[in-house]
Amino acid sequence: MSEDEIARLVEPLIPGLRRYAYALVRDRAAADDLVQDCLERAVGRWHLRRSDGDLRAWLYAILRNLHLSALRQRRRRGEHVGLDDMTAPPGVDGGQMERAEFRDVLSGLEALSEEHRTVLLLVGVEDLSYEETAKVMGLPIGTVMSRLSRARQRLRSYLDHGARPNLRRVK
Repeated sequence: MSEDEIARLVEPLIPGLRRYAYALVRDRAAADDLVQDCLERAVGRWHLRRSDGDLRAWLYAILRNLHLSALRQRRRRGEHVGLDDMTAPPGVDGGQMERAEFRDVLSGLEALSEEHRTVLLLVGVEDLSYEETAKVMGLPIGTVMSRLSRARQRLRSYLDHGARPNLRRVK
């Protein structure tokens, strides 16, 4: 298969890959790098792809595996903190409730385990089916459904009780 044919198949999937990568790393530059690495690996190993397999699930699996490898490597090496990053992050501007709620959801996602967050993002954000998610994660479909249920429950509980517990919201 030529590179033009590969590009034609992969190109429509790139926006979804970018959204998923951003949800995992929460940094646009790092997400773009992750997607680039994923696409390089996919093109370089195109001959290993099963022709009857789901291309979308295959790409998401590659992206997820690259992310997990980077996480493991970061744990071994320790977190890199640049001098510019050592200052306190800016606070939330007053009167922007939507922004605060958005941050609560992101914090709630971060509070989930990697397995629960991945299932929730693949099914809830990327709209993958349970079967596609099971293929991406290499799990039985029942395990995916169970993890998704627990992830939703924990996120709901976090948003109801755990988000910003020291702040009082005024309507």
